[in-house]
Amino acid sequence: MSKLRLGPVVEERPVKLTVELPGSLMRDLADYAAVHAKLTGLATPLAPEKLIAPMVERFIGSDREFSKQRRRKA
Repeated sequence: MSKLRLGPVVEERPVKLTVELPGSLMRDLADYAAVHAKLTGLATPLAPEKLIAPMVERFIGSDREFSKQRRRKA
């Protein structure tokens, strides 16, 4: 079982978004993709850009203050 925060990545209908990342972060994403592939049994690592959305989703989902403020707004 993977101890990474990011589990299996589910493909959904994408929305195109362009962002600029520092080179060091892109290298970290590539390294993360390699570790993720090894721990989840993928034959080849996902492209680093495929990890960004699930990582952001996981971050937002685990932010308690955001969840509290969001409920307050609703």
